[in-house]
Amino acid sequence: MAPIPAGGTVAVTGSAGFIGGWVVKQLLGKGYRVRACVRNVNDEDRVGFLRDMRGYATGRLTLHAADLNVDGCFDDIFAGCHGVCHVSHVNDYSDMDYIRRVCGHIISSIERSESVTRVIVTSSLASIMTEGDIKELLRRPVIYEDRAPVPDHPKRTPERGHGYAMGKELAEHIFAEAASESGHWDAITCCPSDNVGPILSAHQKDMGPWQHNIEMMLTGKYYQTEAYRPWMTVDVRDTAAVHIGLLESLDARNGERYLSWSTERRNVEDVCADIDRLLPELGHATPMVTDQFPERLQAREVELRAIWEKVELRNDRVRELLGIQFTPLDTSLLDCVESLINIAKVKPIQREGFKLQD
Repeated sequence: MAPIPAGGTVAVTGSAGFIGGWVVKQLLGKGYRVRACVRNVNDEDRVGFLRDMRGYATGRLTLHAADLNVDGCFDDIFAGCHGVCHVSHVNDYSDMDYIRRVCGHIISSIERSESVTRVIVTSSLASIMTEGDIKELLRRPVIYEDRAPVPDHPKRTPERGHGYAMGKELAEHIFAEAASESGHWDAITCCPSDNVGPILSAHQKDMGPWQHNIEMMLTGKYYQTEAYRPWMTVDVRDTAAVHIGLLESLDARNGERYLSWSTERRNVEDVCADIDRLLPELGHATPMVTDQFPERLQAREVELRAIWEKVELRNDRVRELLGIQFTPLDTSLLDCVESLINIAKVKPIQREGFKLQD
């Protein structure tokens, strides 16, 4: 199907979120009309930043209430749209039947629109690399778009904490298959890694694990990450740019998935120490990491870190398609810290003799 036209209309689900907010902002910056879908248009704490964006006063940006759990909630919103960025999370990633139902009614709204030609589905790096047995990463250590976890592994279940990865993978397939059957629109997947970067609204400090982890570092306590997995980062602004690039691309095809990540990796304790390196003026009193894992897992720390060190991160496909140059983690971290302090009013712990500017 065709890419969206210049200045066309795009609906963005999850517009109040960290990724969704940046998708809206960048679409407006490129001259598109945007229909921002949020749960409650009257919740100023969560949507006020959208009303402050360029385009809202003129009507180029409009806000729309939509609860994705309600069948048909997108019918009127998608009508007349050229593209959809489906960024929103579902409420429960452990229930695959629920995920199928939500995907089904969103797809019905796309079909009823008779105008949408391209849908970008926000998935996750987790759908590509989350294995029932981590040692599978030794056998297949290259992480790229066509990789998939071992299917039907007995330990890869929602009950064992794999629901998020399984649900994202399921949604990718549902949208791609529906688009193929329709023949009137494409579904292309963006799989972001660990999004870091500036928040646009105070509430977003709690709307993703990575900016929340940085908030905790600033305030004096943070935890080891996912069984000693290093952070594998991407700037949230780059993830938004990938979404828009996929809407616009002549060469992206239905069912394709594209990884959004810089291929940088850094251990959690190093991320925390980097705050003081990047912002010495702040005088951050760097805390010690809290190891919350059970003893049996702590005993495997060296083994697990060695496995992750052998993993090869690739982003060839998205760079070749879009020509994107990914933002360095240092820049993303610096901008995240300053936005948490300036926008969310986070109060960092500081060494003696340092204080925030009034």
